[in-house]
Order: sequence, then C-alpha cells, then structure tokens
Amino acid sequence: MAVSAFRVTQLPLLHQSQFPIARAARSKKMIGGRRNLKGFAISAQYSQSQDLFTSRLQSRIENLPKLVEDIVQTSINTGPRGALRLVQGVQAFLGVGGEWLNDLSKSTRVSGALPTEMQLGLLSPLYLRKLFERMGATYIKLGQFIASAPTLFPPEYVEEFQNCFDKAPPVPFEEIRKILQEELGRPIESVYEYVDPAPLASASIAQVHGARLRGSQEDVVIKVLKPGIEYFLVADLNFIYVVARIFEFLSPEFSRTSLVGIVKDIRESMLEEVDFNKEAKNIESFKRYLETMGLSGQATAPRVYKHCSSRRVLTMERLYGVPLTDLDSISALVSSPENSLITALNVWFGSLLSCESFHADVHAGNLWLLRDGRIGFLDFGIVGRISPKTWAAMEVFLASIATEEYESMASALIQMGATNIDVDAKAFARDLEKMFSTIQELDTEIVVATGSGRTAVAANVAVDERQMNALFLDLVRVSESYGLKFPREFALLMKQLLYFDRYTRLLAPNMNMLQDQRISVVSNRRMNRYNDSFN
Repeated sequence: MAVSAFRVTQLPLLHQSQFPIARAARSKKMIGGRRNLKGFAISAQYSQSQDLFTSRLQSRIENLPKLVEDIVQTSINTGPRGALRLVQGVQAFLGVGGEWLNDLSKSTRVSGALPTEMQLGLLSPLYLRKLFERMGATYIKLGQFIASAPTLFPPEYVEEFQNCFDKAPPVPFEEIRKILQEELGRPIESVYEYVDPAPLASASIAQVHGARLRGSQEDVVIKVLKPGIEYFLVADLNFIYVVARIFEFLSPEFSRTSLVGIVKDIRESMLEEVDFNKEAKNIESFKRYLETMGLSGQATAPRVYKHCSSRRVLTMERLYGVPLTDLDSISALVSSPENSLITALNVWFGSLLSCESFHADVHAGNLWLLRDGRIGFLDFGIVGRISPKTWAAMEVFLASIATEEYESMASALIQMGATNIDVDAKAFARDLEKMFSTIQELDTEIVVATGSGRTAVAANVAVDERQMNALFLDLVRVSESYGLKFPREFALLMKQLLYFDRYTRLLAPNMNMLQDQRISVVSNRRMNRYNDSFN
C-alpha cells in the first residue's frame, strides 16, 4: 500500500518534470500548425477575393462596349435639348440650394445643432421634392411615381412625395391656339364655335380649356399637351436612363434591384400619359364596360370626339358636377350621399374584374357626383392593369381585412409578393394583427369626432388620409421585413382604396366599405376558388 501510494504520488512529479518539455514541443508544433492554417485561410480568402474581383472586372469589361454604345446612342437621340435641360437643371439646383442655405442659417441660429434633414442637403426628401417641382413635368411625374411605389423607395421619400403638386403656370392661349390648329389641320373656328382663352386647369404636362362645338353646340373640354413637353421629356428620360445604366455598371447591387427596369417602367408610364390617343382608348374601354354591365344609368365617363382629337389634343364631353368631398353640394343634389358612394364603389370594383384597365387616380378632382345623379369618372391618363395572380391574392387580402382573418391575409400577401425565401406565415400574421389593431383605434376616433358637426368631419378626414397613408407604409415595411416585394399595381390599388376610405368617412361614416353587403368587393365564386388555392 505504501509503495503503491508512493508510486501514485511520484507520478505527478514525473509529469511535472518531463511533460512541460513535451507540451512545449507540442505547443510549438500546434502554433506552427495554426500559423500554417491561418496562412492557408488568408491565402484562400485572398485567392477567392482575387477570383471575384477578376470575374467582376471581366464582366464589366465585357459590358463596357454596350454601356458606351447606349450612352452614345442616347446622347444622339437627345440632341441639343440635353444641353438646354442641363442649364435649366443647374438653375433649379441653385434655386433650391439657396433655400437650403437659408434654412440652414435659420436652424443653426435657433438651436445651434444641425437637424438630420439639413445634413442630407438637397438629397433630403423635402429639398429633393422641391428640386423635382422646379425641374418641371418629367420630374413631377417621377415624384408622383415615387409616391405611388412604396415597395421601391424608402418610406420617408414616399411620404414626402405625396406632396408633389402637379400645378404649373398656364401657357399663353396664342400658343395653345397654334397647337390646336397644327393638330386639327384647319382653323379652330371651323371646329369650335368658342374656346375660352382662360384655362380651367393647368398642370405640368397639359392644360384644359372649356369650349363649344360648332354645329352641335355641345359643351366640351379640350385637353392640350403643352408645347415642348415631349422635347424635354425625352431629354429627361434619356438622362435618367443613362444614370441608371452607369449605376448598374459600377455596382452589382443596383443590378439586383433592377434599377434599369424601374426606369423603363417610369418611362413607359410617362410616355403613355402624354399620348392622348391612349387616354382616349382608356375612356372608350371604360364606357364599353359600363354599357356591357348595364351601368350607364349609374355612372359615366366623358365622350371622346375623335374628329377633333389627336395625340396632343383630346376633346371630350364636358360633365357638370361636384367632387365627392363636397358634402353640402352632394346633399343638395341627392337625398342619400351614402347610396351615391356605394354606386361609385361598385362601379370601380367591377372595373377591376371586367374592364381592360382600372382608373388609377380617383382623387376628388377625378370622381364627381354629376347634376343628373350619376357618378362621373374623369381623367384616364393614369390607369392600372392588374394581373390575374395579383387580383386573386388581392381579393383574399380584402376579404381577410373585413373578417380580420390575419392568417388568410398573410397567405394572400405572401402569394402576391416576390420572394426567394420561406416566409413564416404565422409570425407574419401576428405582426399584421398588431399593425391593423391601430386601424380599429383610428376608426373609433373618427366616429366620435363626427358628432361635433360637418366642419369637424372634414378636418378629421384630412388628418385621417395622412394616417391611412402611414398605415399603408407600415404594411409595406412589415411585409418587406419578411422579404416580400409587391408589384406596383398593388400600390396603385391600395392608393385608390385609401381615396375611397376617405370618401366613406365623409359621406357614410357608419359604413364599413369592405363588410357592407351592398358593396361587391369580390365575387363569391372566385373567392371560394382562391381560398381553396391558399389552403
């Protein structure tokens, strides 16, 4: 036992005297091995980085001739107008830059600290919007595109560009007269008995004049494309395209976001809006839908007079009425403003299913109650075309809002959004429920406020529109956090629903637009089929 104990006690002594040498030798080997491994890893990383750099460089070299060709061809197409637009751009930049410097001076005097928005300079949402407005038609339309595409642009820019007003000084009537004569190919007196030289409206792209046709004595409105708009539009769009191509060439990240594709979408949308032949076709398509569905007695759109219309001139029947926000005038025209609103909703929802395109700009200036009690849809310059896939998901989405079935809502949004990742539908549904609970709180505030009189209603409607826009942006933000990217047509649809929500709160504050049985938001047959596809 003693020997054994001794041996046991001696073993640690042996380990203490001999093993440190062995440990040291092993440690040197391990350190050397680690150094070798670290060196190998660094070498591998360097090799991978070098390969990636070489691959990207080779890809850029291959794409360079195409980029140069695009820039040269675009410059040729633009011609001297590009230089003129550059001068105007510099003037606009200096003007807004002066505003920024003035505001900067005031801010530093008052607080001493520099606000975040001031730090961004002319790239901040406020000053960029002002710059766009100074740059004219193309950039105003681009600003409106940003406002209508929250899935493509940061929310603070989407919110600010909601205020991008499409107003411009009128062109002198002599210039309008000249365009009319050029487009009609004959003296305007042979077509119109009278044209009011004072415009009814003047926007960045066109202005509108009241007139009366010779012979039939019908009252009409003439929408005339302003002189030089196409000239500058091509220059601006070409410039935007070249910038997008250069960004995609320099940074693969821009290529992955399809920057050039977005620019092409903007270009197509703008060129369609300045071709009045296309607007005339949109109107005629909508009128055919009304006739086919037997709705001509409930709603209408202006008749187009083809013999005095062209690509730059659109002569239409003049409709007389009031916007859907004018509660006093509406109450004087009809006994039930609520029924008029229901008609407008049913006609518009029906067009989503049964018309080639839907009216995608139903603000108060474009949706009227006419003197004869019908609903008048005006200005078809902006229309949307919805794909079957998006509409299928949209139907389920709208129905789930009404029934507060958030799992169905999440499934519909997942079906609609483009994503390459698996989405946790249940977690998404929980986040949607949290977000939509704010709408219920908002509803209560509005209903209580309506009891104090009409003025209070109008004030709350204005506030509510901003809140509803914020809610829509919240929906986009929550969805994007799950990797979803919605098509622009979804944003167009939602924007129109916000307009109708505003009219509902004013004309029928106790009505739920998506639950009322008198409103045909979706067809039951289609609804059942699409519900089956999501289950």
